[in-house]
Amino acid sequence: MNVLTGSDGVLRGASGGHCDTAVAAALSIIVAPLVRGRIPTLVDNVLTCVTPGSSVDILVTDHGIAVNPARPELAERLKEAGMKVVSIEWLRERAQLLTGQPRAIEYTDRVIAVVRYRDGSVIDVVHQVKE
Repeated sequence: MNVLTGSDGVLRGASGGHCDTAVAAALSIIVAPLVRGRIPTLVDNVLTCVTPGSSVDILVTDHGIAVNPARPELAERLKEAGMKVVSIEWLRERAQLLTGQPRAIEYTDRVIAVVRYRDGSVIDVVHQVKE
């Protein structure tokens, strides 16, 4: 999950404990539109990793609900409740069908921010976007 940089690669703000909440919660749910403007919110590789996907149990979008494969009991309960449960791969393909393939962002070698995980380890870095 990226909650730090925009779809243009520019640093937007701080994560505000996103990874702490996701990993410590008994049930971690992310809610987002599949497409924001003309930009997919679900992509193959996030620009900046703040919260590992393994910490997220459920992704709810306007096109369906994806459940982490590590939590099959959640998928079953949602299906029993009549919810539209789909794979994360299906959602990704749907997003790409609606928006097309996003253009790659070009970066310089200059690191402008270091992303630390809750244990203090470096989980990612943010590079300066080329002008």
